[in-house]
Amino acid sequence: MPSVPSHTAFDSRALQGRVAVVTGASGGLGLAICEHLRAAGASVVQLDISYPPAPAESDGVLTMHCDIGEPASVAAMAEQVRARFGRCEVLVNNAGISGSPVGLHDFPIELWDRIFRVNLRGALLCAQALVPLMFDQQAGSIVNVASIAAQVPTRVGAYGPTKAALRALTHQMAVEWGPRGIRANSVSPGMIRTPLSEPHYRDEATLQNRTSSIPARRIGRPEDIGSVVAFLASDASAYVNGQDIVVDGGFLKATLTNIYNK
Repeated sequence: MPSVPSHTAFDSRALQGRVAVVTGASGGLGLAICEHLRAAGASVVQLDISYPPAPAESDGVLTMHCDIGEPASVAAMAEQVRARFGRCEVLVNNAGISGSPVGLHDFPIELWDRIFRVNLRGALLCAQALVPLMFDQQAGSIVNVASIAAQVPTRVGAYGPTKAALRALTHQMAVEWGPRGIRANSVSPGMIRTPLSEPHYRDEATLQNRTSSIPARRIGRPEDIGSVVAFLASDASAYVNGQDIVVDGGFLKATLTNIYNK
């Protein structure tokens, strides 16, 4: 008989005894991801550049300042994770930045480099620093938070390319590290209502227009992303590797339908 996982992705013991590191943890998506991982029993290390220099630990959560685009900062973080826990089973590369709408012909190269530094370089640096802990156990799950902007352009010329590259990096991780017991997958959120995006939805006309373009007829919530990340972090997705899960309420699939509905 094939073995059956003892706990589902949404069981409070699914990630019991495991350590999960989440970047960009202070924002709406990051906090929701951390809450879902904690609810599944994981010890969570929350990383963000906005946190104070001194690490703080409370109720199974370790918060740490980390500039994920800076190798020395990432190396120091990984050393602290090793010293405190001695292990890491889950890495969620959630940190990401964008910018104001700028066409490619005028896009400042400094901003281009800054967005790539965080969205792509940061994900690689964190993975490089933490996979040795996964190699030690021949097990681990990396979840990269991409975006539907990897598939359709936005008004910020660098953002989509970074997310498309992050998906490609996910595939590379999955193939290179799969034989050593590590899975790598990505999640591509659609329109999600977070504190950062909230100003858009305070305008009723904008809210209704965007809602009507989504087959699910609602804007996504951070917990919609958190639950998918928890699934990919858990053994419930043990045979899922190198995949991208789009979480957009069907928005990308409704392009032609929306033309006729306008």
